Amino acid sequence: MQEAPQHNPQLLGHLAVVVTITIWATTYVLTKSLLTRLVPSQILVVRSILGLAVLTIISPGKLEYAKPIDRLYIALAGFCGIFLYYFLENTALLYTSATNVGVIVAAAPFTTLLASRIFLKEEKLRLSYFAGLALSMGGIIILTASDGADLGVNPYGDFLALLAICVWAIYTTLTRVIGRSGYPNLKVTRTMFFWGLVGHTIALVAGGHSLPMQTILEKEVLLPLLFLGLVASALCFVLWNYGLRSIGPVKSSFYLYLSPVITIAFATTFLGEAFTLLDGVGTALTLMGLVISQWRFKPKE
Repeated sequence: MQEAPQHNPQLLGHLAVVVTITIWATTYVLTKSLLTRLVPSQILVVRSILGLAVLTIISPGKLEYAKPIDRLYIALAGFCGIFLYYFLENTALLYTSATNVGVIVAAAPFTTLLASRIFLKEEKLRLSYFAGLALSMGGIIILTASDGADLGVNPYGDFLALLAICVWAIYTTLTRVIGRSGYPNLKVTRTMFFWGLVGHTIALVAGGHSLPMQTILEKEVLLPLLFLGLVASALCFVLWNYGLRSIGPVKSSFYLYLSPVITIAFATTFLGEAFTLLDGVGTALTLMGLVISQWRFKPKE
């Protein structure tokens, strides 16, 4: 009698993160197109409602907390990862290109590694980390200068994108801590979406906006929103949180290297954004820095 095949959590964790990064890299382009019809808070409220709805259907029932502090951790994770990160990212797209946001967000491994070292003690900071950081930041500066000269982009958008990756590092660290407590992934992700929706709703009301249902129900708006809410939000956050539990925040963040390549391809193909020589140099330096940051130099014997 043959034994049932054994699932490898590490392998599944890597696969979950790769799928997530590939999908997320395309969302900059979709969001950029939606920003011609909706403001960021409107997009994010609808996206969060759709994500929360599908997760509630899939995983109903109350999340039981083992410790009171865990309730705070999950609420903060939802606020940072579901609300603040996406609010900053979507607002950044109002002031800079989808390519710039995609490349800058790819620098998130640096902030994630730093947060992991400070709070989780999971990764030692190496010389290659700082060398890679210098190269990557140099590439981002070139990209910012290039886009500003050619397209008249406000650097404010690039600053918001950089701030977003710092918030993402906090979310990743909190999610790793929560994962160690053994809570059900679906219920935790659903609860995070609830707190994210609270944040997005506050931002919507504070900005004096409402949900324009007539616009939202138009086919060219509704279809991208469904993809963002059901696939890029609900599915991807479940996969990402599973990856964090399986392979940890440091290894998960490495896959963000794929993000700028995918984003640039989609932005140039579907948005018609220019890709100049300086853009190529900036992108190459950014990716080179990210790769070098992961080198482990072995001493000679």
